[in-house]
Amino acid sequence: MQRRKLKIGLFGFGCVGHGLYEVLSKTPGLQTEIKKICVKSRDKQRALPDSYFTYDAADILDDEEINTVVELIDDADAAFQIVRMALERGKAVVTANKKMVAEHLEELLLLQQRYNTQILYEAACCASLPIIRNLEEYYDNDLLESVEGIVNGSTNYILTRTANEQISYDDALAIAQEKGFAESDPSLDTGGYDAKYKLLLLIAHAFGVICKPDEIFNAGIDKLSEPEFNYAREKGYRIKLVASAEKSPDGKITATVLPKFITADDRLFTVGDEFNGVKTRSYFSDVQFFMGRGAGAFPTASAVLSDISALSYDYRYEYRKLNNADSLAGPGEIYLKIFMRHEVGAEVQPYFIEVAETYQSHTIAYIIGIINLENLKYLSSRVDLAISFVLFEVVNSESIAANEAMHFHYKMAVSA
Repeated sequence: MQRRKLKIGLFGFGCVGHGLYEVLSKTPGLQTEIKKICVKSRDKQRALPDSYFTYDAADILDDEEINTVVELIDDADAAFQIVRMALERGKAVVTANKKMVAEHLEELLLLQQRYNTQILYEAACCASLPIIRNLEEYYDNDLLESVEGIVNGSTNYILTRTANEQISYDDALAIAQEKGFAESDPSLDTGGYDAKYKLLLLIAHAFGVICKPDEIFNAGIDKLSEPEFNYAREKGYRIKLVASAEKSPDGKITATVLPKFITADDRLFTVGDEFNGVKTRSYFSDVQFFMGRGAGAFPTASAVLSDISALSYDYRYEYRKLNNADSLAGPGEIYLKIFMRHEVGAEVQPYFIEVAETYQSHTIAYIIGIINLENLKYLSSRVDLAISFVLFEVVNSESIAANEAMHFHYKMAVSA
């Protein structure tokens, strides 16, 4: 197949945008040209001549010679408007904005069909890791059982520092901010939201299920403290923020983003610093593992470049699994074995189905046991409890006796 020449209109010229320009300049075989770059600030000094830049989106969107829009801005709402107008004008789109794609995926699918064009977003998921295209092409079957991984480089860097240097979470966060791995307001990363948006994209391509961000429960690492880290060190575990989606035999997808204890025999145990790692498990090929840099200008730009290269061959996602009958499992169907730290004297034990261990001193209290996700969400919403928790494993719901679950829900209703 012969390559077509791409004329690009680029939105945003921050770290990733500049990185893309550098990478493109080193790959002349792509026959790709950035014709115009739309930016917001008129005062910022930039490395390219002024003739490259515009402050009006219409200079790109209404230019018939530009056939590809690359969107690399931070504002998810503004990004969607740019992408929507580009698709309506028949322009192909490459984006790294995971929040925008996750919040508007269903509408983006319709726009691609209606205007016969495409949007690619490998860089929105795991930066340099080519996971989306692998899920689209290699795992194009119904035998994929699970996708699980570390998909946020910022939190992984912070957790690596706490494990390797035995420093506090606050100190590790400060180092991450100094090195540029975490923003001055890191809550999108440390709260688990960034990982949740990425998990939504993985679920769409792995299982063909389109879901909304509020349908997946996420907890970040921002509430973790010394009892959790000390417990991990004593047991030889590492804590990682893990995005996970697992398909049951009846087609229900259990999906969560939670801090998790990782054992030394798990591939994710050695994924450190700003790296990402993703495991897939399928019926015939068992477990396969992908690892690469998940943060930084050049790793992200390399994924954008890969999508641009694919567009030059008119590649598009086919979403072949969308007609599957799979669906997300509800919170009431998901059971988790967790370590929960809570305020001394707080009544949390009645919300657990099974309790394996409890500990309480004058200053610290925790409980280890099995809890229903619906009730974990309830406890998390109560600001008076000041809880934090780390996952051991998702528990097979069939192993929970029906009468125990019914009795538990009854106790919750009474206590609430």
